[in-house]
Amino acid sequence: MSDETTADLVELVRTRYAEAARRVLNPRAESGCGCGSSCCETEAAAAADDTSGCCDTSSCCSGKHAPGSAPLETADCFGGPLYGEGETDGLPEEAVLASLGCGNPLAVADLHSGERVLDLGSGGGIDVLLSARRVGPSGFAYGVDMTDDMLNLARQNAARAGAQNAEFRKGQIEHLPFSDASIDVVISNCVINLSVDKPAVLAEVFRVLVPGGRIGISDVVAADHLAAADRAAAGSYVGCIAGALSRAEYLDGLTAAGFADSSVAFTTEVAPGMHSAIIRAVKPIR
Repeated sequence: MSDETTADLVELVRTRYAEAARRVLNPRAESGCGCGSSCCETEAAAAADDTSGCCDTSSCCSGKHAPGSAPLETADCFGGPLYGEGETDGLPEEAVLASLGCGNPLAVADLHSGERVLDLGSGGGIDVLLSARRVGPSGFAYGVDMTDDMLNLARQNAARAGAQNAEFRKGQIEHLPFSDASIDVVISNCVINLSVDKPAVLAEVFRVLVPGGRIGISDVVAADHLAAADRAAAGSYVGCIAGALSRAEYLDGLTAAGFADSSVAFTTEVAPGMHSAIIRAVKPIR
C-alpha cells in the first residue's frame, strides 16, 4: 500500500465518521453512515436515492431512512441492538444512536471494579460510558479517537451521563497517547479493521497494557479462505469489510506483538465469509 493510498484511506475513514457524528448531533442537516451501514460505499449510491442517507443493498443495512428520522439506523449485526436488554438504560440517546460497532466488547472483557480500561476508536462514547459504570469510581475508562466531531459528541455524552471517571483523548490507535503499562484492559468495537497499520495497533496495545493485562475486542474478521481481493469485493474499506484481517492473520499478529492465550471466535456472519468476531488475548507476566 503506497503512502498516498494509506493517507487517503485514513482521511476517508476520518471523514466518514465525522459525518456520522454530525448526523447524530444534527440529523436534519447531515447524512452519513459508519460500519453499520456499509451500503453507503460511494457517493453515487447515496445520490441514487435522494430521500435516503443509505441505500438498502447491504446485508448489514436496515433499509432507507428519510432525512430527520432516527440517525444511523442499522441492522441487528451492527450498532446499538447488540447490547443486552437494559444495558444502555440511562445513557444519553446520542451515545446509543452513534453506536456503529459489530459486537459488545464489554460482554467479553470481564471488567472489574478499579480497573483502567481503554477503548480504541471510542466514537460517540457508548463503550467508554458502559465501562466507566462497570469499573466504578475507583476505576477509570478512557477513549481514544482521531475524529474531532466524535470526540465532541463523546464528551457531551459523558457530561450528560455525569461520568466522572471517563476521559476522551485525541489520537490514532497506531500511536496511542498513553504511557507504557498504564492500562489494565483494552477494548475495541469494530475499529481495528479500519486501521491501515494493524501490526502497529497491536504493538501499541501490548505496550500500554500492564503485564497480565488483557484485550476484549469485537471486530470484523474474514474466514481464512478469503484472499484480500475477495474481501475487497465483499465490501468497502470504510464499511469495515475490505480492510478486515483473516482469522489466521489476526492470531499471527497477536503472537507477533507478544500476546499469549489468543483466540478469535466468530459470532455473526455480516457478509459472505466475513464475520463479527470476539478477540481475546493476554499480555504475559514476565
